[in-house]
Amino acid sequence: MGKQVLIVGAGASGMTAAVHAARAGADVTILEHKDRAGKKILCTGNGRCNLTNEKQEARCYRCGSAGFAESILEQFTVEDTLAFFRGLGIFTKDRNGYIYPHSDQAASVLQAFLQELDRLPVTARYQCRIQQIAKDKGGFAVVSDKGVYKGEALILAAGSKAAPVTGSDGSGYDLAAGFGHRIVTPLPALVQLRCAEKHYRKLAGVRSDGEIQLYVDGKLAAWDRGELQLTDYGISGIPTFQVSRYASVALHRRQKVTAVIDFLPSLTVEEARDMIRERLKAMAGRTCIQFMNGLLNSKLSEVLLEVAGIPGQKAVESLNEGEKKRLFQAITAYETRVTASNPYENAQVCCGGVDVKQVDKRTLESKLVKGLYFCGEILDVDGICGGYNLQWAWSSGAVAGKSAACPKGR
Repeated sequence: MGKQVLIVGAGASGMTAAVHAARAGADVTILEHKDRAGKKILCTGNGRCNLTNEKQEARCYRCGSAGFAESILEQFTVEDTLAFFRGLGIFTKDRNGYIYPHSDQAASVLQAFLQELDRLPVTARYQCRIQQIAKDKGGFAVVSDKGVYKGEALILAAGSKAAPVTGSDGSGYDLAAGFGHRIVTPLPALVQLRCAEKHYRKLAGVRSDGEIQLYVDGKLAAWDRGELQLTDYGISGIPTFQVSRYASVALHRRQKVTAVIDFLPSLTVEEARDMIRERLKAMAGRTCIQFMNGLLNSKLSEVLLEVAGIPGQKAVESLNEGEKKRLFQAITAYETRVTASNPYENAQVCCGGVDVKQVDKRTLESKLVKGLYFCGEILDVDGICGGYNLQWAWSSGAVAGKSAACPKGR
């Protein structure tokens, strides 16, 4: 009989840990409080499952300790991930570095996991609510409403608080805290941002290319560029998601958060100024709203003129220098005050979690409790959009699973 390994959570990292632990000779039991495994996997990549990304850089991951995430990602790389999924029968395709299953179905990935877990010495217990975990010299005893489960090693892969409908209810944090681990306050990340201005009600549904710069107490905290989505309450879209974790943290600290948006991101400041100056000359005899036609979305154009304090029916040639300056400012440096992030229900992941300073960056074993391991979103590691959070799940799950299965540790 192999080493007895218990895993709390049957999400992406938990299932990966189970596969690697079982392949290393362990007898594995997964305890999952939902009625089936991998619910969150089915939601990833809009149901297509963006497995990973070929472009891996340190800046793609945010973490409470420099070098921690990289140490794990170096042990189970993108190449290892692709080989792993090939072994599960998943043929992949590359969309400009974004890797998806060739089927374009997240369900294919989940099914491949389930087939492999069935093949290996892995037992899964669903709808299993954990009530208490005790540690003694022999290992761990997990008390649940389905009975008591014992193991020599325990992996907490219970996720974060993001997307609770999939099972991520934050209960894993309480289990970790029960062992003395510090929890960095979990906050929504990869999420929409709510803004103060009332004119967003006029902008619902508008999409526009843009560069967003996020400022915290007047200092640049993050920026990104791409297609923005404007909603009736604020800003959304991938660029917003990429900077949102910094907004969440700052707002939690009661700091002032503002976003500055350039709606002509493909042009430098000088190029944009020259283009608008020439356009104003060329469109003499027309109104300001006509000047904006063909430049930006019509709803957005009306709001930006309003922000600049310029009537839409005002003749272009009658604009004074102050009005021209305000118009340029509204188009290329529109400022909005961020008041909140959307809640966990809307977030793809969380920032915060188990403090990685108390976790071994080689094995993901607790520095406080021997035989206790962590993987996935429960840790204070979050990635940007584009397959990075799943890569963290695969990498951390593989490392934790192998480490937990090792008879004497590493």
